[in-house]
Amino acid sequence: MDVSLVLASSVALRVAGVGYSLALLYQSGDRRFGFLTVMLALMASRQVWTAMTGATTGLEELPGLAVSLLAVATVHYLSTYVEEEDRIKKRLREANEELRGFRKAVEHAGHAIFITDDEGTIEYANPAVESVTGYDPEAVVGEDPSLWKSDEHDESFYADLWGTITDGEVWDGEIINKHRDGDLRWVDMTIAPITDEAGEADRYVAVDTDVTERKERELRIRGQNERLERLNETNEVLREVNRRLVQADNREQVERATCEQFASTGSYDAAWVATRNMVNNAVRARTHAGIDDAELEQVVSAVNNTEETPVDRALAGSVTAVARTLDDGDPAPADSGATLAIPLTYRDVCYGALVVHAADADAVDVVDPQVLEELGETIAYAINAVESKRSLVADQVTELTFRMADGDGPLFSLAAALDCNLELERLSVGTDGQLVEYFTVTGTNADAVDDYVADSTDIVAAQAVTEHDDAVVFRFTVSESSVVATVAEQGCVVQSLSAGADGGRVTAELPQTADVRTVVEAVRNSHPNADLVAQQERERSTETPGEFRAGVEERLTDRQLEALKTAHLTGYFSWPRETSGEEVADLMDISQSTFLQHFRAAERKLFEAMFDWESVAGYRDTVNGSTSYS
Repeated sequence: MDVSLVLASSVALRVAGVGYSLALLYQSGDRRFGFLTVMLALMASRQVWTAMTGATTGLEELPGLAVSLLAVATVHYLSTYVEEEDRIKKRLREANEELRGFRKAVEHAGHAIFITDDEGTIEYANPAVESVTGYDPEAVVGEDPSLWKSDEHDESFYADLWGTITDGEVWDGEIINKHRDGDLRWVDMTIAPITDEAGEADRYVAVDTDVTERKERELRIRGQNERLERLNETNEVLREVNRRLVQADNREQVERATCEQFASTGSYDAAWVATRNMVNNAVRARTHAGIDDAELEQVVSAVNNTEETPVDRALAGSVTAVARTLDDGDPAPADSGATLAIPLTYRDVCYGALVVHAADADAVDVVDPQVLEELGETIAYAINAVESKRSLVADQVTELTFRMADGDGPLFSLAAALDCNLELERLSVGTDGQLVEYFTVTGTNADAVDDYVADSTDIVAAQAVTEHDDAVVFRFTVSESSVVATVAEQGCVVQSLSAGADGGRVTAELPQTADVRTVVEAVRNSHPNADLVAQQERERSTETPGEFRAGVEERLTDRQLEALKTAHLTGYFSWPRETSGEEVADLMDISQSTFLQHFRAAERKLFEAMFDWESVAGYRDTVNGSTSYS
């Protein structure tokens, strides 16, 4: 081998290494290439100096050639290392940029973000945590989320949450948290596990969003919808109750229809009608639906053993009463959430109370109290109407007699003030709907009565109908303070009323099945000094149409009866008249004056029989008890 060739090759490699290193230094700017460049340059210079001085042989430079090869290889290896290092640095820069962007996004996010360890201890919290929980982010690090636990959820809720995330699944749902200021907040929460290479969850990330306003709006809308549904249900109940009330023939049907309609509606569970026992004043149930006898007995017993129940308030104060939260021992079925008691009152007379139980405590708040009061009045009016109807057609009646004080009503006050006597003759209703009472007045004159009425506020008007030497028949229009109006409103038929200087008496009939207590309470409420002095059951005396006709014909003479029949058959009563009085007289072959005399006498007797005003005419038959006329 040529010795000079070894030396030349070694020098060439070192010079090439210097160029390669310079190029890499320029390209990468890495100072390590500068060090290699200087080192290779010095090594090349040394070998060039050696070659020029001839101080060595070529064989001695073989190790130098090997060193030159290693130096160039070092430069090449360093270049690949630097390239890989640059790639790693670039990836790190990109990752850091992503991390900085992620951190910036997390810190500026509107959602509260937590990162916890596998025990649930918070390791990181972004600034939005304060808006959701009320706590500073630094204050929650090292704590666990139980810091804002509200206790609004049971243990099974949290067990399900932890079971989901520890199984490596994402939990998503709504939770109620307690804000630092003590308010409850609805939070939309997502919790996701962060797993290691083995797939085990070693951290958890939670994203919380305060959705209180949205949730309250949803709950408000839901509540409004539920309220509207219950209102529609209740309105349907009211309509159906009104429809069935019209069809009812007696009080039992009125009460049963009402109870059944409420009990069959989804918002309500049971209903019953409460009244008070006349003997011991205890509450008792008349009719019920939706509740069995045994449970109702327990409810009624609880009412009688509890003070100030809704039933008591409805019966005593005639106001709708509600109990929305019920404790053990309260007068209600076991599963009820609220009790509603509606007084059944018509014209200050209470027929009891409709008691309604509902499992949902909000159900009783749906309907306006005024609507419920109107419903109670409607039911009471229906009871009053059917009782009035029954009193008119019942064969078995209860006769009640009240003793009245001298101030218990306008006509009793009149009798006391004028020291006169009044006897009821007839009742009717005027065109304006006011009560009209016809009385025979003795012991005073018409002028004295007119003067008294002029100063009275309870007697609307008084007109003298007929005057006799010792009596005057008056037509009185009185206010609702009259005892006659009170008794009549209870469905009773007034049989007699007498008034004098020291008071008087009122006798009325009502069906034997009617509630005597209701009538007595109504009279005493409007006339505190009234006293029930007699109560007896008897058969009602009735007169058939044939008996009435026979009685009228007995009172008429043959000519009087002929005059009426001829006038009726010939159209004398038609309008316009088909025949005149003169034509009817010609048919009877009598003079017109004679016809009119018979005709007027027959009219008078017919009307007296119709209205039973024997005292007005002043004629009484002392032979057979019937009225006779000349």
